[in-house]
Amino acid sequence: MISRRVFSFALAAGAVFAPTLSLAQQKYPTRSIRLLVPYAAGGGTDAIARLVANGVSEKIGQTMVIENNGAAGGNVATQQAAGAAPDGYTVLMANQGPMVVNPHLFKNMKVDPLTAFDPVTLITAAPLVLVVPNDSKFKTIGDLMEFAKKNPGKLTYGSAGNGSASHLATVLLNHLAKTEMVHVPYRGAGPALNDLLGGRTDFMITTLPSVVGLIEGSQMRPLAVTTKTRTKKFPDVPSIAESGWPDYEATAWYGFVVPKGTPQDITAKLREATVETITKGVVRERLEAEGADPIGNSPQEFAAMMKAESARWADVVKQAGIKVD
Repeated sequence: MISRRVFSFALAAGAVFAPTLSLAQQKYPTRSIRLLVPYAAGGGTDAIARLVANGVSEKIGQTMVIENNGAAGGNVATQQAAGAAPDGYTVLMANQGPMVVNPHLFKNMKVDPLTAFDPVTLITAAPLVLVVPNDSKFKTIGDLMEFAKKNPGKLTYGSAGNGSASHLATVLLNHLAKTEMVHVPYRGAGPALNDLLGGRTDFMITTLPSVVGLIEGSQMRPLAVTTKTRTKKFPDVPSIAESGWPDYEATAWYGFVVPKGTPQDITAKLREATVETITKGVVRERLEAEGADPIGNSPQEFAAMMKAESARWADVVKQAGIKVD
């Protein structure tokens, strides 16, 4: 039988008795933690997951082991995480696609992400950027969109997968500009960017962290960013909104969630380690260097944000008339 009270050093010094955690929760974590990432390695979600996981591992004294699975637009990883034991040893890297877009996009979703998980914290949000290979004939977003209007269905664009931020950001642009382009989904931004570099697609809207190295290495040319205003990282790159589509705005966000029913004290410990990781030292500097703003909000704030995002993208998906079997 587990005692309702334990003696700590503070109690031994004369502190007031108080209810405490179970012995198992006190010792958490006693082994490595699985961090499921619903995209392939090499993209923005994966990069941020690895950066934050390293910091959290140091804080909690156990390794966060990353497992990438981009199948079915991230739905497979989401289902695996939802079905895991709610004991704090499985965490899902949650972002826009699997959490708030896919339920409106896929007909055969087996879980409702908004009810299958307990939020831990929103880690960061970052702009997306429209890029083309450096040798592309498109020098500006005006060039690209003019070609798209005159040649319906001729342009191809890659994405990190059906329902991903990169997919929906382009859907939104097509919807507002009244253009038609061909979508080529991948299992992550990494593979999509590789094919873009190889000339197998024409352009891509992708997360800034996934492509900043290619831009700085002069392999990719940024044509526009998806936030309302320009970013500090690339102040000379215009926003899509200022380039002729004032109603356009899209961002990518990343957070941690755990299976529903995970003890609150364990969730709180994960959140504390995560917030400390992203708001101090080298991780904060790395996030900001890649155009991402550290956040670290409360579980309640994260839940409210995801609910609002779900409603927003449900409307976009419905208006665009897109479905994935």
